[in-house]
Amino acid sequence: MEFFRIRRTIPFMRYSLYFNAASAVTFLIAVAFLIIRGLNLSIEFTGGTVMEMSYRAPADLEKIRTAISRLGWGDFQVQSFGTSSDVLIRLPARPGFSSGQQAEVVMAALTAQPSPGEAADCAALHSAYADFVKQPQAQRTSQASQALAAQQRELAGRCTEMRRVEFVGPQVGSELAYDGALALLCVCIGIMLYLALRFEWKFSVAAIIANLHDVVLVIGMFSIFHWEFSLPVLAAVLAVLGYSVNESVIIFDRVREHFRTMRKATATEVIDSAITATISRTIITHGCTLMMTVTMLLFGGPALHFFALALTLGICFGVYSSVFVAAAIARYLGVRREDLVKPVKKEEQQLVP
Repeated sequence: MEFFRIRRTIPFMRYSLYFNAASAVTFLIAVAFLIIRGLNLSIEFTGGTVMEMSYRAPADLEKIRTAISRLGWGDFQVQSFGTSSDVLIRLPARPGFSSGQQAEVVMAALTAQPSPGEAADCAALHSAYADFVKQPQAQRTSQASQALAAQQRELAGRCTEMRRVEFVGPQVGSELAYDGALALLCVCIGIMLYLALRFEWKFSVAAIIANLHDVVLVIGMFSIFHWEFSLPVLAAVLAVLGYSVNESVIIFDRVREHFRTMRKATATEVIDSAITATISRTIITHGCTLMMTVTMLLFGGPALHFFALALTLGICFGVYSSVFVAAAIARYLGVRREDLVKPVKKEEQQLVP
């Protein structure tokens, strides 16, 4: 499917050296930040406190985040858990604070707003709600139900109940980090074997370098700007690997086709022609995908923010690396028509004596 067709071949490889130099510089900067500064790991990796809170009415997550952010404890997570009235809070570990002490501080911050009169109203609301639920269905009047609902709306966000407090130890985090690194290694090995079998080892090496370029740049951005690196972000990084290799396979497959049709063209001309032929498909595919990830980034809320951000960056880096990194490295390694198009063996005719 093509919305438009480019008649003239764009000389991408003419500028590949400049783009590759820029890629090498940004790659080294990302590696330097990862070594020196490291990642801002979430509590899945470092350990912390998990709290489950219950509200009598739909909880206002933004107000909860505002109250906890005033404590100055760094990155934390607040999300709905099961229903709109149940909230799950994840807090990073704090030196000198146990999980119980952290829970007490957070509970005090969330219930600091009600006055003594409102606290009494909250207690009365809890009692009235319990009595209302115990009544048989036939005895529940609509007037009592409406009065209880009005009281719930009035005290929404100020009547809280702590249901669970747990500590996620660093041992769990180290296991998750190990499993994530092992998954990343297996993905890289699988991609290399697949491309080596389908195309040629030069394309396999080029694709792996381009994919590692994408992964390191995405992770490096999280290190440079000190964004929180969590399990959803790790899942996005693994998704970026598959997304990037798919774009490389599309371009490599078109390169093989053009080697068969453009018999007198050089390798550089064939690669430029193949990339130009895939531009329309690239714009359609990645444009639609970016619409989805940017929508999640803008409207998905804090729970999906960094996941969508990692996907958005990975898609942009993946398109760039497939054109200017993978294809250029394959050209540097000396890919030829003979590597992809095997010559037809002519049967030798036996001379009749």
